Amino acid sequence: MRRYELMLVLRPDVADERSQALIDRTTRQLVASGGQIVKVAPWGRRRLAYSIDRHREGSYHIVVFEGPPAAVADLERALQITEEVLRHLVTRIERPVRAVRRDDGAGEIGEETALPPAEDEPDDEEGERIDESESEAAPAAIE
Repeated sequence: MRRYELMLVLRPDVADERSQALIDRTTRQLVASGGQIVKVAPWGRRRLAYSIDRHREGSYHIVVFEGPPAAVADLERALQITEEVLRHLVTRIERPVRAVRRDDGAGEIGEETALPPAEDEPDDEEGERIDESESEAAPAAIE
């Protein structure tokens, strides 16, 4: 199953009970279609970047879930016709690659997949490092 994040922006004039009922209905629909809820986080009311249906604020909610792609298609169809929803966005979350040792049963340990290097860790490669402040493009960018 793939991991997804659902961002819901609900109308600000919707009562808290109705917005909670909508979130509950959405999570039940995901579970019924073979998904699993990881996290539900209400973000509260926030100002929108632009007005949507004459609303300047919206009630934001985040739902992180795992499920098959068919469940996402059904969910989006249901959210498009729901009056309380101003906007919604479902985004697939990529999982990081993890180091795994495989045991093939013959007593030998299989190859280990490497993690990508972290950005803040220094590279172990030997060689000359280029100071970006001394490059040709740096003076033009500063001025």
